Amino acid sequence: MADAQREGHEVSLLLNNISLPLADFTLEVNVEIRSPITVIFGPSGSGKTSLLDLVAGLRRAESAFIQLGDEILTDTSKGVFVPARRRGIGYVPQDLALFPHLSVRQNLLYGHRPDGNKRFTFDHIVELLEVQALVHRGVTQLSGGEKQRVALARALLTSPRLLLLDEPLANLDMQLKTKILPYLARIRD
Repeated sequence: MADAQREGHEVSLLLNNISLPLADFTLEVNVEIRSPITVIFGPSGSGKTSLLDLVAGLRRAESAFIQLGDEILTDTSKGVFVPARRRGIGYVPQDLALFPHLSVRQNLLYGHRPDGNKRFTFDHIVELLEVQALVHRGVTQLSGGEKQRVALARALLTSPRLLLLDEPLANLDMQLKTKILPYLARIRD
């Protein structure tokens, strides 16, 4: 969202009438987000991941209206549902969802859109996230921090209009957290 705002286009994420039954409660959300960076806080089991899954198009709600910019992604009242692959949303889930049978390079190129955002070219992202030395390795040979950077790079290479990060630092020790945070700041800038 930061790129569109920098170019003078206001991009917002509108979540209205969200109603999603979960194990112990029903997640209900009504919010409009206009900030280029937004953090969702809440205790474990409060529905943060479920909400991100809804926005990404990986899950459906009983009731939902989701709009990104001018595009309606979900409107259950009208039967509208844009599939995840067509939403233009980069998503890094908690488990990172890297393909273990592919090399780092193949993981990075999965979903890469060379015609997309020129700021997110393959060479630029590989350099920005310092994964040059990893591109020929297998994903199973990577450390936790390396996997985190590869997953983030892969999401960026889809040239997303919106980037969702589900607990991007949760499974990292303090040393790795301090190493990953600067990458997140660079992406914003």
